[in-house]
Amino acid sequence: MPAPFTANDVARLQETLDEVVADGAAPGGVVVCGTIDGQKHVLAAGTVAPELGELTPTEHTIYDIASLTKVVATWPLIGQALATGLVDLDAPTRDVLPAMTGEAPSGEATLRQLLAHASGLRASTRLDHYRGADAPLHELLCREPLEDTPGRHRYINRGYILLGLALAHVNGVPLDHLADQLWQRIGMTSTVYGPIARGHHVAPTEQRIPGAPRTWGAVHDDNAALLGGIAGHAGVFSTPRDLATYATWLLDAYAYGDAVLGEWLRASLVPQAVIEPGLDRGLSWILAAGGRVAYHHGFTGTSLYLAPDAGRYLVICTNAVYYGNARTRIAPLRTLALKTISATWHPEALDE
Repeated sequence: MPAPFTANDVARLQETLDEVVADGAAPGGVVVCGTIDGQKHVLAAGTVAPELGELTPTEHTIYDIASLTKVVATWPLIGQALATGLVDLDAPTRDVLPAMTGEAPSGEATLRQLLAHASGLRASTRLDHYRGADAPLHELLCREPLEDTPGRHRYINRGYILLGLALAHVNGVPLDHLADQLWQRIGMTSTVYGPIARGHHVAPTEQRIPGAPRTWGAVHDDNAALLGGIAGHAGVFSTPRDLATYATWLLDAYAYGDAVLGEWLRASLVPQAVIEPGLDRGLSWILAAGGRVAYHHGFTGTSLYLAPDAGRYLVICTNAVYYGNARTRIAPLRTLALKTISATWHPEALDE
């Protein structure tokens, strides 16, 4: 049986969510924590946005999940392509992209290296620099020289842009269509690539220029925006409810031996590169607690945590980027979330 979240766990999470909202970290937010056997707690605080008055966010509020796109769209689709023989993790990425001419040093990075952020590709990605170029994007990216020796961890969005382009090519289907098919099968009925219509059910993000309209229903990430909102690294909108559904689906596959997804998750929990002492990168996921916890963050103020052996998950959805740097503003909530999801093995962590 999975270890349930205690009343104390839930109270601490609610208190911290309330505190970060009261401190101005985000207009509001939702935390969902639960287990594979159906336990589920939905916590909320604040408002969807000041523009919407006192409207409290719910598990059905839609958020720009930013880099959670990597683990909610790109990562499972790579696992699916691997299972059907469309890709080889240790083959050069250029082999699963449209044919290119000339040298392509960045195209020699493997899919495994791209997934693990250990490819050595250039870390800075400015797709606006390619405006007016005379070659397709995948070729422009692959022509770039490596910036580092492959194997060292460095968070690189362009690797996931390439993975998204590769998925569309090998499947012969646009990335957003592939993702829609997956999400509908899981039951994630409110998860889509943007843009989406703005409204009371959608949390806005940042106002880039004073006096200009706030970003609302359109992707926050500039590079994803230049790709029409559909990319391997960002662009997905989802709800706390759908992310909890996704987490439960993953935990179920892991626990009951799904021949495709369960094995893909297990393989992804094997460390590929060291991030810092106590943290490793698996395939897409950050690994903590000796590999027993996997998680990922989104720049806008979202997070997804899994403890597969314990059958537990935790979702954070905020639009903290509404006020600027989401990473520092909601750090206390993310820190507590990691401690809480890890407490099955380290209960003393919550007594610090």
